[in-house]
Amino acid sequence: MDADVSSPGERHLRRKEAANYVANTYNVPCSPKTLAKLACVSSEGPPFRLAGRFPLYPISGLDAWAQKKIGPLVRSTSERRLIPSPK
Repeated sequence: MDADVSSPGERHLRRKEAANYVANTYNVPCSPKTLAKLACVSSEGPPFRLAGRFPLYPISGLDAWAQKKIGPLVRSTSERRLIPSPK
């Protein structure tokens, strides 16, 4: 897992709230089930902490993850093909 991205006192969201935050703030489709699957089988999801058995997502981590999912501004689809994909 990456270094701690949250700051002391930062608000953390439960999975359903985190999915709604990403969808409403960035207009990136996101569901609690997607976050749950990413937490189990991938390191590509947003960082979270566990409070007992409950995942808590820091808002700064959700922001960084959603922004990474959004591609750069382009003027045409052919221009997009010239830009290397993020890894």
